[in-house]
Amino acid sequence: MLHQTVGQLLKEKADLHPDHEAVVYSDRGLRLTYREFDDYCKKIAKGFMKLGIEKGENIAVWSTNTPEWLACQFATGKMGGVMVTVNTNYQRAELEYLLKQSDSTTIILIEKFRDTSYIEMIYEICPELAYSKPGRLRSESLPFLKNVVVLGDKRYPGTFSWSDIEESGHGVSNEELDERMNSLAASEVINMQYTSGTTGFPKGVMLTHSNIVNNAFNIANCMKLTKDDRLCIPVPFFHCFGCVLGTLACVSVGATIVPVQEFNPEAVMKTVEEEKCTGLHGVPTMFIAELNHPNFSSYDLSTLRTGIMAGSNCPIEVMKAVIEKMGATEITIAYGQTESSPVITQTRTDDDINLRVETVGRALPQVEVKIVAPGTAEEVPDGEQGELCTRGYHVMKGYYKNEEATKAAIDEEGWLHTGDLAIKDENGYCRITGRLKDMIIRGGENIYPREIEEFLYTHPKVLDVQVVGIPDEVFGEEVMAWVILKDGQNASPEELRDYCKGKISRHKIPKYIEFTDSYPMTASGKIQKFRLREEAVSLVVDK
Repeated sequence: MLHQTVGQLLKEKADLHPDHEAVVYSDRGLRLTYREFDDYCKKIAKGFMKLGIEKGENIAVWSTNTPEWLACQFATGKMGGVMVTVNTNYQRAELEYLLKQSDSTTIILIEKFRDTSYIEMIYEICPELAYSKPGRLRSESLPFLKNVVVLGDKRYPGTFSWSDIEESGHGVSNEELDERMNSLAASEVINMQYTSGTTGFPKGVMLTHSNIVNNAFNIANCMKLTKDDRLCIPVPFFHCFGCVLGTLACVSVGATIVPVQEFNPEAVMKTVEEEKCTGLHGVPTMFIAELNHPNFSSYDLSTLRTGIMAGSNCPIEVMKAVIEKMGATEITIAYGQTESSPVITQTRTDDDINLRVETVGRALPQVEVKIVAPGTAEEVPDGEQGELCTRGYHVMKGYYKNEEATKAAIDEEGWLHTGDLAIKDENGYCRITGRLKDMIIRGGENIYPREIEEFLYTHPKVLDVQVVGIPDEVFGEEVMAWVILKDGQNASPEELRDYCKGKISRHKIPKYIEFTDSYPMTASGKIQKFRLREEAVSLVVDK
């Protein structure tokens, strides 16, 4: 176990490898060594202290994978502000909810993302900002919010610019920062991640230094990541995938962080080639987009060795293609959730190929995993399906201001109930078979969407598939598949159903098949099955 804070971890690596590259933004020519990055994060930490931000105050950061986001992660780790990560896809109601629920005193934001003006949104939520002095916001709807910091050169009424934070750090001494950093305990909350909101209102998951530092270190070890590795990170920083499996995992071993600011499959491949990246992270849809890009074969990805595919179900065929076509022979699969910091299980680089394509690995060191009969604490035998539960250093402190939800998620013995259905073998390797709430019950038969999805992925015309259950008057529920075909391919529902006949049980063959170009997703790459269900109901049941 590491007993360090996030800030101490970066300082240690800067002392050990001062001249080793820490951060590289290939597209903007930005390169920082560990000493330079640590010094910059100290400057920003002192800037936050000069703003009057105290230890334990919540600082919301609403930005893509910018250098400033990265600086905020480690600056808060040094001065003790709790970094609240904000989903870049949020709109007004979602942002207002998060700022209210989190009691954030500061928000740091970019001017716009895609066609959404973040600036306009913050003025709509806080009209008082337009005539406030910077740092003295008095908002009726957001009484905690005082500081608004804009990442950009343009000045906006009532706000600070990022350069103000950089410059104001000169007003705080190194000794004052050291005193603050040394006052932090590894058991204290340093990060708040809001659950993706695939169902219901997002909840603020409180993660401690110990939670994420140890999780990151163990993740890095499972990848065999060292300081000589260069990890391309195109997944969003605001999600645990980006900021724990990505940036923090790199720092835990002194590796080089190579971010892609906004996901674009060609930009990822170009970055890997130019920076000779040895690792690449992504959700399955990202790898699918890269593998199927028309210019895929023109990029040299031969330096790739490792990485992580996670965030949603990892199709076996996609995993095989990443290994065989992209050359990432030691790529791993990680499984977990925000509430577990986030990784619970991970495959290892030397695992047999079948384990690395058919399971989500085994528990990380000092992490307990058990499979229980749903709704009970009774452990089921190896090979039987049940709900996956986990216990250890990685389990969150709780949900912010939500004791009821915390008690529902973590039992009295400290076990986090994930809501995921899984099967564990005699060696501890787990196979995720679905979500408790995604299980389809057709005529008394339990049907697990993952099984049907994996089978349909083997059809040569199918690029991606998601299976949901929809209400049926006769059987209670019926199976519906949403299918994305590969470019230039055509298929009919009958063709896919014929492909299933004789290969999977009749009751598992989708009664309904719809073709689509994309799936509704969270910004972190999780497919929102509840929206697919809603659309399916409107197409089939409500007709």
